[in-house]
Amino acid sequence: MANREAQIDVAIFTQWVDAYARGETELEAFYRKRFRPEFQPAFEAWVATKPRKNPDAPLSPFAMPQYHLTASDKADELEARAGAFSSTVSQYIQRADNYTLAVVLFASALFFAGISTRMRSPGQRVALLAVGYLLLLGTIAWLATFPVTIAV
Repeated sequence: MANREAQIDVAIFTQWVDAYARGETELEAFYRKRFRPEFQPAFEAWVATKPRKNPDAPLSPFAMPQYHLTASDKADELEARAGAFSSTVSQYIQRADNYTLAVVLFASALFFAGISTRMRSPGQRVALLAVGYLLLLGTIAWLATFPVTIAV
């Protein structure tokens, strides 16, 4: 929105300058009436600097401190809020990734328990069951460190 408003200000100001340079006072007044209310104070302040005679005058009203877009302030505010939300969302995404990894680790523990039934040697069975139990217990311990949020 702010960019659109700035483009409107520039376009109408350019038309006004063109009419002013050609000495078309009626067309100049026509464009001047169509300046946005936010642009008018900057334009008036710029004209007061007598830009045609004053070499130190700003090159355009857009360089004046009076030129201010409210929509730009609103955009900055919304961008700051979006940044804060983005940080919160990143935490939730990480938490979801952690839970997904926990599910994969639980499935791996089940895989080792299931594959152990196919082993003929008791030593292999015990080894695979031990790996499965270690995965299971390690994942449970890791899950216990996750933050708990109770929402009603």
